[in-house]
Amino acid sequence: MKIICIGRNYVAHAKELDNEIPDEPVIFLKPDSALLRNNDPFFIPGFSNEIHHEIELVVRICRLGKNIERRFAHRYYKELGLGIDFTARDLQDKLKAKGLPWEKAKAFDKAAALGNTFIPKENLALSAIKFRLDINGSTVQSGDSALMIFPIDEIIEQVSKYFTLKIGDLIFTGTPAGVGPVHIGDRLEGYLEGQKLLDFMIK
Repeated sequence: MKIICIGRNYVAHAKELDNEIPDEPVIFLKPDSALLRNNDPFFIPGFSNEIHHEIELVVRICRLGKNIERRFAHRYYKELGLGIDFTARDLQDKLKAKGLPWEKAKAFDKAAALGNTFIPKENLALSAIKFRLDINGSTVQSGDSALMIFPIDEIIEQVSKYFTLKIGDLIFTGTPAGVGPVHIGDRLEGYLEGQKLLDFMIK
């Protein structure tokens, strides 16, 4: 199982970090050791002083596929969930300034929080899925799949050019604007169409 992540997939988020708007999906990977499951607490690592939250829709792949045409992409997933792509922003900024890969800032242990519940896609309006992240009871990020630069089926088409998709693979589809730091004692709650899928503490 692999975790495939899409960066800069919302215009407002790209602008808030002063990044260019991409003309094709920005793709990076996280290892399975990055998974944080069961609403276990997230422990801030000692190598960063600025860990940011990035709430994202997550697609779980349900069949083997390579070079998938966009018109067939819907066959490769049955359900969607919610995740948080934790980012060591201070470390990422240093790596980007040197033209180096981001993995140390994105793929560290427990940097991919994943809700235990996935929602069947037939229960969702895929072109306009609403989701949000609350911290300590206040909403800090609100997302809508209608605002994706690259929608889910196009992501699957593009990703499968480079990586064979396997059953159980996860695609984190990008974060909306509003990213920011987390702190010890914060409670993070993630909602997909009003259903709470994430609820855990920062320690």
